[in-house]
Amino acid sequence: MKIYCTTFLLFFYALLFSQTKLLSWNIENIGRSKSAAEIEYMAQMIHPYDVIAIQEVVAGYGGAQAIARLAAALNRHGSNWDYTISDPTSSSAYKTERYAFIWKTANIKKIGAAWLEKTYHLVIDREPFLCTFEKEDKQFTVVNFHAVTKSQQPEKEIKYFKFLPEQYPDLNLVFAGDFNCPQSHTVFNPLKKMGYLPSLVKQKTSLKRGCKQQKCLASELDNIYYNSSRLQKIKAGIIPFYTAFTSLKEARKISDHVPVWLEFDMR
Repeated sequence: MKIYCTTFLLFFYALLFSQTKLLSWNIENIGRSKSAAEIEYMAQMIHPYDVIAIQEVVAGYGGAQAIARLAAALNRHGSNWDYTISDPTSSSAYKTERYAFIWKTANIKKIGAAWLEKTYHLVIDREPFLCTFEKEDKQFTVVNFHAVTKSQQPEKEIKYFKFLPEQYPDLNLVFAGDFNCPQSHTVFNPLKKMGYLPSLVKQKTSLKRGCKQQKCLASELDNIYYNSSRLQKIKAGIIPFYTAFTSLKEARKISDHVPVWLEFDMR
């Protein structure tokens, strides 16, 4: 009996450590306006995860520095972290930004250089930022994306994502970010037919200006889409950090979006 228990525990721990935790977060205007206390609060919140995909990094002075400050704060939580930041997106019709990835180096290895996907930059204002990661000899590539706002019709950009799996047939793509569009929109149907499933369904992710009847989230905008033939979803969710604040006005100093996350195992 003792042998069976030991074997079960070894299997359980092997399964636990083989799982990967990916977090995606639109951190509103992350730049020099974020205080040291706010950066530290973010680090406390996200340090249990393995890979962090960040949208809305300020393109000008202060954006890259804020990501470096966040990585330094994460390093103070007992693990070593590294990061990469994109060049400013090529948007001229809308707001140019940067993207960032931060990852826990004990668990995750970055493969090659990350890149802004330029193929569709004339029709996508903030072209996505891709980075390939490896864990236990298995790889996945995160497509980090921030779509234009609803009034600008983000579906006109998202429709080009259906071409990326064919463009990168050898990559295990994971689409993560702020799509400014719910997963129920028909624009995602081509990806769904290819086996890319949303981690979250009917989950609102943006903060209202104020809570009404304890309802504080406004719209279903952020998500993580994964290839169900190559990844097994363990669980997914949001981090409702706003509940730690006395008002949404205070919470929105951190961000107007909550982080979304996916825990998965690679097949």
